[in-house]
Amino acid sequence: MSTFLLAIDQGTTSTRALLFRADLSPVAVAQREFKQHFPASGWVEHDPEDLWSTTVETCREAMAKGGATARDIAAIGITNQRETVVVWDRATGKPIHNAIVWQDRRTAEICRGLRDAGHEDTVARMTGLVIDPYFSGTKVAWLLDHVEGARARAERGELAFGTVDCFLLWRLTGGRVHATDATNASRTMLYDIREGRWRDTLLSLLRVPRAILPEVKDSAGDFGATDASLFGGPIRIAGIAGDQQAATVGQACFEPGMVKSTYGTGCFALLNTGTEAVASKNRLLTTIAYQFDGRRTYALEGSIFVAGAAVQWLRDGLGLIRQASESGALAARADDSQSVILVPAFVGLGAPYWDAECRGALYGLTRATGPAELARAALESVCFQTRDLVEAMAGDWGAARKTVLRVDGGMVASDWTMQRLADVLDAPVDRPTILETTALGAAYLAGYATGQCPPPAEFAKRWALERRFTPAKDQAWRSRAYAAWRDAVARTLTRKP
Repeated sequence: MSTFLLAIDQGTTSTRALLFRADLSPVAVAQREFKQHFPASGWVEHDPEDLWSTTVETCREAMAKGGATARDIAAIGITNQRETVVVWDRATGKPIHNAIVWQDRRTAEICRGLRDAGHEDTVARMTGLVIDPYFSGTKVAWLLDHVEGARARAERGELAFGTVDCFLLWRLTGGRVHATDATNASRTMLYDIREGRWRDTLLSLLRVPRAILPEVKDSAGDFGATDASLFGGPIRIAGIAGDQQAATVGQACFEPGMVKSTYGTGCFALLNTGTEAVASKNRLLTTIAYQFDGRRTYALEGSIFVAGAAVQWLRDGLGLIRQASESGALAARADDSQSVILVPAFVGLGAPYWDAECRGALYGLTRATGPAELARAALESVCFQTRDLVEAMAGDWGAARKTVLRVDGGMVASDWTMQRLADVLDAPVDRPTILETTALGAAYLAGYATGQCPPPAEFAKRWALERRFTPAKDQAWRSRAYAAWRDAVARTLTRKP
């Protein structure tokens, strides 16, 4: 058996490659940030060539750090920022435009038109999603309409579409494989999650030609092999999952009722609902958690657009901190007599509000408000938004209210933030020993497909707790704080509930 597994974690602000041993213990990591492009208000783009070059660079660096050659690596697993769209030329492999990022709001008017025309129920029934610019389908249509000649070329089969995993897979295999997995397909607003296929009804509604679509595969399976010229020899590619689903796997949330929440640029909570695709009554998403051997496991998902991005705002926008890790210590110095609320709707609000057009707001400012209060408001906004999701999950799946929350992502390193999260939720928050759960999930998928890793139930026994945070605030504080948050959100929304 080969010694290593390699995980590619292509995120919103950086690309990372992590080398794991076959027992899934981490060996080496490499990371590259890349430029964010904001061509207009509410628009967010990436240069696909940046995504590609940082992928190759980080893989080579991680391999070198770990002393691994291509022959030593059993397989690669890919996890990626979801919903971000790339369209490229099949003949040359060159993108026709920058990637449109999941945060991008440019198709808000298109989505409003679809809702006004009465298509919400059809989309929800087939895809489990709400009609929102967040998802891939309207982004694809925008590209085909706004890049000269693109729609005609797409209809002739000259172009290919994919989420970032699909684009990287194409490049990694030298253009031999055009495929994605079921978790990424389920985020496009073009895929029927119950029937497991692209639906002509949706393709027609969103005006996306079938000819540009990738093949949809299991999350763990055969995705071909890398071109030998990239890493000194071919390496199998055996796992793909969207980042939040990969984190669900990495957190070993394989049993119905288990919940994980990942705190990266955004925050995404997934509740495993087993083989049942639960239709949400509380504006959550129904999505595919993972697919093994053709069998789909579903989840309810709550998507928060701004989590770690609020900390980046404190650092880069306001200059209040030099490093993200300083935010918790600064928040701890805040004046408890002040109630400052940040509604971080920088790109609108996600679940359960789904208001693409509202924008961020600060409430409760006084002359005494300073950096510490702003830091606390930014971190608390993530906690309050998480409670919004848990409350919605409890409405759809009653047991969710009693569930321990497993957390991961960059923000969870902050003890202050995790303690405040437990206080706001009135529930235990579990931080695992391995925080790189997204990459771990991708590596596991590749290892499971190639026989390097055990079945899910056995893998779950290896999950290890680093620290549990338990509520320390009383109910009066919790009720008062959450009521202030809900009032601030109600004032900010453009689409009143």
